[in-house]
Amino acid sequence: MGEIPILLAGIAGLLVVTFLALVKRYKRCPSDKILVVYGKVGSNSDGLTNSARCIHGGAAFVWPIVQDYQFLDLVPMSIDVNLTNALSRQNIRVDVPSRFTIGISTNPVVMTNAAERLLGLQSAHIQELARDIIVGQLRLVVATMDIEEINSDRDKFLTNIASNVESELRKIGLKLINVNITDIRDESGYIEALGKEAAAKAVNDARKSVAERERDGSIGEAEALRERRIRVAEANSTAKAGEAEALKEERIKVSAANADAVDGENVAKIQVAESNARRLEKEAEANRIALAAENVQKAKALEESYLAEKQAEEARAQKEKATQMADVMVVAEVDKLKVEIDAEAEAEKIRRKARGEADAILFKLQAEAQGNYELLSKQADGFQKLIDAANGDTQEAVMMLIADQLPELVKTQVEAIKNLKIDKVTVWDNGGNGNGQGAGSSTANFLSGMYKSVPPLEELFKMAGMELPNYLGKKSKKSIAANGNGKHESNGETEAIVVEELNGKE
Repeated sequence: MGEIPILLAGIAGLLVVTFLALVKRYKRCPSDKILVVYGKVGSNSDGLTNSARCIHGGAAFVWPIVQDYQFLDLVPMSIDVNLTNALSRQNIRVDVPSRFTIGISTNPVVMTNAAERLLGLQSAHIQELARDIIVGQLRLVVATMDIEEINSDRDKFLTNIASNVESELRKIGLKLINVNITDIRDESGYIEALGKEAAAKAVNDARKSVAERERDGSIGEAEALRERRIRVAEANSTAKAGEAEALKEERIKVSAANADAVDGENVAKIQVAESNARRLEKEAEANRIALAAENVQKAKALEESYLAEKQAEEARAQKEKATQMADVMVVAEVDKLKVEIDAEAEAEKIRRKARGEADAILFKLQAEAQGNYELLSKQADGFQKLIDAANGDTQEAVMMLIADQLPELVKTQVEAIKNLKIDKVTVWDNGGNGNGQGAGSSTANFLSGMYKSVPPLEELFKMAGMELPNYLGKKSKKSIAANGNGKHESNGETEAIVVEELNGKE
């Protein structure tokens, strides 16, 4: 009975441990991360096995042994991209320092790309990878736009950058959050010239507008003064006319009674006339001053306009100069590259030709060496077989070679005197024995002496370190002993035999 509680307690403990292990394998995903579950995660609708399952803002149970998990950080990353020497569509190189803010996308498809390509990478590695992609796309965007378009239409420039960069970053699981172009510069100063031209144009337009407003104000002021003077003059004239009429009536009434009144009237007329004259003089002076001021303002406006046009023309000339310089430099650079490529191609052609000639000479020498080696090998094999045939006796082998070449040797000796032209030989032979001591006849002596001019075979064999066989005319030991002290006999038996053989052949 006591074993049942123990068994139940063990089962309960096992269940608790299993439950805790399962609870520990239940992973919750924070809002700033992506939970990537990999391993055996099932298949998609097409029947293909999924490489990973990405979860954002939720939780998932990670099965032990067959599955595992990691987190991808969603914290944005800021990358400084200082693009230099980017070639625009006008072949002008520009510098585009910029700053890009990127992060891992939470789009389901893009999250899968990030899990496949960025899982386990450090932030520095991800930034380096993104920088390479951004630099390439930024150069591509700059190459499709003009300098004026890049400088003036920043919205279009940023839109093109965002479109190109975003599509490439999605392939590795990233998204573009923000693009900030700090400044755009070019090495030729073209953008700066455009800015100066725009500034000069704005200043000139402002000055022209101010001058026009001042001119309109001066003209309006002069017209108002003129209108006021006209109205005042008309009022004065009306008042004076009424006054004159009243004075006239008064003078008519009192003319008879008071002569002083007539004098007073004349004085009054004189004063009126003087007043009118002064008035006219003042009006003329005022009109002259107004016209002069108007002309001065017009002259100043024209002067400023001409100065603005001059500055605009200078800026335009600098722009044209920069454009022409860029065109000339590009053409010169292309020609330089062409010359370098042609020179390199010619050098490579010469090197390959020399290498081919060297290979041909080497192949020829190797073939000749191989041929000589084969010839000498065959001769050595033949000599070895000849020695084997002579049972290892080299002397016998040499004798066999000489016997094989004997017809040629004899032919050579015969050829030595064959072409000797003797028109007539007269031999006086008395039939005696000469000195009476065994000497031959005169005819025999003549033939023997002529044959002595032929190189003897025995001497040739001695120079070769060999001895002439007896059957080839070698002197016998008896003949040598008969000569006394071993001196060479003048004309022995051997010579007579050879002469007889020659006579027989003849």
